[in-house]
Amino acid sequence: MTSIPDDPQRGPAQHAHPKSDIEIARAATLQPIATIAERLDIPEDAVEPYGRNKAKIGLDFVKAATGRPRGKLILVTAISPTPAGEGKTTTTVGLGDAMNRIGRRTAICLREPSLGPCFGVKGGAAGGGFAQVVPMEDINLHFTGDFHAISAAHNLLAAMVDNHIYWGNTLDIDPRRVAWKRVVDMNDRALREIVSSLGGIANGFPREDGFDITVASEVMAILCLASDVADLKARLGRIVVGFRRDLSPVTARDLNADGAMAVLLKDAIKPNLVQTLEGSPTLVHGGPFANIAHGCNSVMATTTALGLADYVVTEAGFGADLGAEKFFDIKCRSAGLRPDCAVVVATIRALKMHGGVAREDLGQEDVAALRRGIANLARHVENVRGFGVPVVVAVNRFSADTEAEREALRDACAELGVAAVDSDHWASGGEGAEALAHQVVETIGASQADFQCLYEDDLPLWDKVETVARRIYGAAGIIADRRVKDRFESLQESGYGRLPVCIAKTQYSFSTDPSLKGAPSGHEITVRELRLSAGAGFVVAVCGDMMTMPGLPRVPAAERITLDDDGGVAGLF
Repeated sequence: MTSIPDDPQRGPAQHAHPKSDIEIARAATLQPIATIAERLDIPEDAVEPYGRNKAKIGLDFVKAATGRPRGKLILVTAISPTPAGEGKTTTTVGLGDAMNRIGRRTAICLREPSLGPCFGVKGGAAGGGFAQVVPMEDINLHFTGDFHAISAAHNLLAAMVDNHIYWGNTLDIDPRRVAWKRVVDMNDRALREIVSSLGGIANGFPREDGFDITVASEVMAILCLASDVADLKARLGRIVVGFRRDLSPVTARDLNADGAMAVLLKDAIKPNLVQTLEGSPTLVHGGPFANIAHGCNSVMATTTALGLADYVVTEAGFGADLGAEKFFDIKCRSAGLRPDCAVVVATIRALKMHGGVAREDLGQEDVAALRRGIANLARHVENVRGFGVPVVVAVNRFSADTEAEREALRDACAELGVAAVDSDHWASGGEGAEALAHQVVETIGASQADFQCLYEDDLPLWDKVETVARRIYGAAGIIADRRVKDRFESLQESGYGRLPVCIAKTQYSFSTDPSLKGAPSGHEITVRELRLSAGAGFVVAVCGDMMTMPGLPRVPAAERITLDDDGGVAGLF
C-alpha cells in the first residue's frame, strides 16, 4: 500500500484506501467462510453457510466447544462516549488482528448492529478504516436474520397475551397490568406509548400499550444469556408478561407460548461466524444496547470462542460505567466467566471534550483541557480495577494529536499505574495495534486477575442499584418516588431480590444528565421505573430521562442511505 494524506478527522496517514469505510470493505478480498472456520478448527459439517462469507455454527459443535478448557478473555471498553469518537469497536477488531499477527491464536466476539442506529445516527457499526468486520453491508443490514427472529418471537408473545384476554381470559390477566410491550428494530418515538385494540369488539379490548426497540427486548437478553437450547426454553418460559387481579405474575409458560417462541429462535441462537479485513475469525451474535439493556454479545458465542482460541477479544457497549459493569455483573455472573484483562479505549480528542473543549476546537492543542478530561478516564480505570481485572489504556490516535498532549496522557496514566499504548489500527489495521497486543499479553502474563462482581446476590435490589450508583457513577445515592419504592419492595418480597440489576441510563455521563462531562460526583440518580426481566434474570432500573425506544435525530442517517444504479448500498458508513 502507498501513502496518502492525513485524514484530520481520523488517524495518521499510513495506507492508501478509498474515501469511506464501506469502500474499504468493498475493496477487500474476502476469504471463503470455510477457510475462516478452519482457523478455529471448526469442521465443515459444523459450518452452516449463509452465502460465501458468513455462516452459523452448528449447535452440536458449539456444545462440544464450550466444554473445552477456556482461553484468556479480554474485554474492550471505553471512556464515556462523546461526539468526538472513541473507537471501541475498531480497537476490538484491530487488537484481535494484532494478536493474530504476533502469533497468538485469537478470536473476536462482537454484537450485531441494530437497524435503529444504522438508519438513525451511526449509519453502520462494524468497525472502521482498516479495522473492520466484513461483509460490512450484510452485517449492518439484516445479517442472518437474528434480530427479525427475536422481534417475531417477542411479538408472538404479545399477540398471545391479547388473544388470551379476548377469548375469555381464564388466567384472569389484569389488562391494566400487562407489562409486555411490542418491539420493532427501528427508532420510532411515535410508538413509545400507544392505545391498542381500537375499532370495536372484534379487535379486542382497548388498553394502553407501547413499543420498545428490539435491542431492549427481554427476548434479546435471553438469547444472549442462554447457555444452550434447554436454558433458552427455560428462560423464555419464565418471562413475566403481566399480573392477575390478585397481583400474582403471569408467565409465557402459563400462556403456552414458550415453545413456539423457541421455534422462532432455533436458528437465531446459533453463533454467526464472519471475518475481519485481515481474516481473523469473528463471532458476531446478539446485540443488546448497553444504555438500555446489558450491552454484551451472546454467552454462547463467547464460550464457543473461548473453547477454540487461546485469546478472545470482546467488547461491551458504551463506556465502562455501563457496558463493562453489566458485562461483569450480569454476563460474567450468569455464565461463570472470569475476564483476564480489560482495555479501556480513549482518544485525546474525546478527553479534551470531557475537559470542556467544544467539538469545533478539538484540532487545537489544549493540554490543560486534556488534563481536566483525564478525570473521566481515571474513574473508568479505577472502576474496572475495582472488579479485580488488570487494565491497559488504548489511545486511539488521531492525526491532530500533538506530542505534548500525548506525553501528558502517558504521564497521567503512569500516575494511575496503567500502561497507555498508542494504537493506529484505523489507518494500519492489525499492524498499527501490535504494540497494544504485546502490552495486553504482557499484562495478562504479569497480573493474575482476581475477578469479583460488584455486589453479592443476596444484597437487596435497592442496595444493588445504590451500590452501582455510588461506586461506579460517583453518585451520592439514588432517589425514587413512592410508587417506584413500592415496586422495589414488591419485587424483593416476590422472590426476585437475588437478581442482578441492569441500569438504563444515558451513556454520555456518569450522571443522568448527558451534558455533565468529565467525572461528576455527589449527584443523585433518579430511578424512574423498574422492569422485571425474570427470564433474562435481571431487574431493569430505568433512570433519568432514558427511553427504551429511541427517536430519530433531526437529520437521520436514513436520508443519505440509498441504492446506486448498480444496486449497491451507498451512504451506509
